[in-house]
Order: sequence, then structure tokens, then C-alpha cells
Amino acid sequence: MYVIVGLGNPGLKYAKTRHNMGFMAVDRLAEIIGAKVNKLKFKSKVGDGNIAGHKVVLVKPQTYMNLSGHAVREIMDFYKVDHDHLIVIYDDLDIDTGSIRIRAKGSAGTHNGMKSIVGQLGYDDFPRIRVGIGNERQNNRQGDTIGFVIGKVAKEDKKVLQDSIDRAAKSAISIIEEGVDRAMNRYNGNN
Repeated sequence: MYVIVGLGNPGLKYAKTRHNMGFMAVDRLAEIIGAKVNKLKFKSKVGDGNIAGHKVVLVKPQTYMNLSGHAVREIMDFYKVDHDHLIVIYDDLDIDTGSIRIRAKGSAGTHNGMKSIVGQLGYDDFPRIRVGIGNERQNNRQGDTIGFVIGKVAKEDKKVLQDSIDRAAKSAISIIEEGVDRAMNRYNGNN
């Protein structure tokens, strides 16, 4: 069994923002495997499906980004899956727009949602898929980080980000089917 968590913020205000790349990737994954992420459990919207003979639970925490760890801890305590069967998908300012970076484990970095998860779980040895959203400097928006991540996506970035959401969803499938190393070889970078 695998738990796949997409990070984001609930509500229409945030629905199509860069900060919701994780939510959008989980929605895309649900579409690919024919699942619905619509049950409210564990302070999250959840759904389940199957990938390569493994049950998967798809999760979109509804706690807001900075408290995502509370929802993820509840899920992990309930299902008791191994650390390497938790996959977290989230946006990353430090990666170029459209790039994907998969890691088998690692620190939370500067991402508050990941800080919350690692803090609540007490470990960081689980795979993560980081979706590059660039940053305000790369996008000529000096100093407005919050406005950049939760603001409207520029028209010229929409296609690139949509492609990266699709690749993030497919990379989660690849982690389960082939293992994290092969998924890294296949999806890391700008495709």
C-alpha cells in the first residue's frame, strides 16, 4: 500500500495557484487511475485506487499548507505504511518552472508544508516529488514571494506548469512501478 499526498491550500482562492501544484498533481493522478478524491477523512480529501497491483490512498490535506503535517501524521498512524511508501508532491521555488525533482529522502528545505510533515512524523526518509515553479526573481517579480506563489499564474506559464503537473503524476506511478531510482532517472529535470 502507498499513501500519495499532494500539498496545497483548500478553497477556490488558491485552486489554480503555483502553491497548489501538489493538489493538482494528485487530481491528475486520480484522473489517470480512475479514482475520485472526494471523501473527507484525516483532515483531508482522500480517495483510493490501484497502481501496479498496489492499493494507493490519494490525499489532499485540508489543513492549509503550513499545518499539512497534522493530516499526514493521522493518515500514517492509521495505515502504518512504511516510510518509503509515503510519496509527497509539492511546489518548489528553488527549481526552474516546469522542472521535476524526485528524491528518495531529504530535508524539508524551506517549504513550510514539508517542514510541518517532517516535524509531525519525526522522519524524512520518504520519497518526494518537487514541482518547479521558479521564483519571483526568475519571473521578474522582485520580492513578492507570497504574491508569486498564491497569485494568478501568468498565461505564458500555464502550459509549462500543466505539463509538469502531468509529469509529477506519472512520476508517482513510476516510483511505485519501477522504484524511486528509475523514476529519478526518467523524470528529474526539464522534459
